[in-house]
Amino acid sequence: MRNRRLGVPLPLLLPAALGLVFLVLPLVGLLARTPWSSLVERLAEPGVLMALRLSLLTASVATLVCLVLGVPLAWLLARVEFPGRRVVRALITVPLVLPPVVGGIALLLALGRRGLVGSWLDETFGITLPFTTAGVVIAEAFVALPFLVISVEGALRGADSRYEEAAATLGATPWVRFTHVTLPLVAPGIAAGAVLCWARALGEFGATITFAGNYPGITQTMPLAVYQTMESGDLEGAVVLSLILLTVSVTILAALRDKWLTAP
Repeated sequence: MRNRRLGVPLPLLLPAALGLVFLVLPLVGLLARTPWSSLVERLAEPGVLMALRLSLLTASVATLVCLVLGVPLAWLLARVEFPGRRVVRALITVPLVLPPVVGGIALLLALGRRGLVGSWLDETFGITLPFTTAGVVIAEAFVALPFLVISVEGALRGADSRYEEAAATLGATPWVRFTHVTLPLVAPGIAAGAVLCWARALGEFGATITFAGNYPGITQTMPLAVYQTMESGDLEGAVVLSLILLTVSVTILAALRDKWLTAP
């Protein structure tokens, strides 16, 4: 409260206002061009519902994959000292800055039918991942996993380790300490990371279209449906699909506000 009474330097107000307008104006433009009169009818179109169902399904499965892999990885980075930990952390954050299309090409070279691991999967088990629904899940998990790891690692570093130490002195095994002490302590961080992970997976485009393609009912998620609808010249249809993604994003950001801000 004290900082709020100090006032705001006038030279900061103009660029702050311009920054706000710069971020909000495109969203206002989207809302202004939304065909509200035919919105319900367009939302009920089979293509929209198909893309929405596939997006919700793949984003949810990708989030589960990220939870299974990301929570142990975050715990390892936060609690264990080992050679090359900084390198491992840097590698984990690469998908955050890597262009998604490049990530899709990397997935093809690794998991494609002629990829490093993909050729073995195809020859040994007959499993082909590219251009399948499973490929969508893999692409989404690849780009979303860093969000979960970073959130959970931050929660682990901020948690009071004295509870874990007390459990150890009482004879609790490492697994019991992790499941009965550590996880409850960082549960809010895991939940926030999972929601961010799900939102990132829901909005994934570049890696998905490169690795999984754009096949309606199989790999066409909402962002890909927006792209195809726009390419076909149906601007109103693209606006409707974009509005769905915008609504989901705003809802998630509003729900996680308290995780980022220390004061209302």
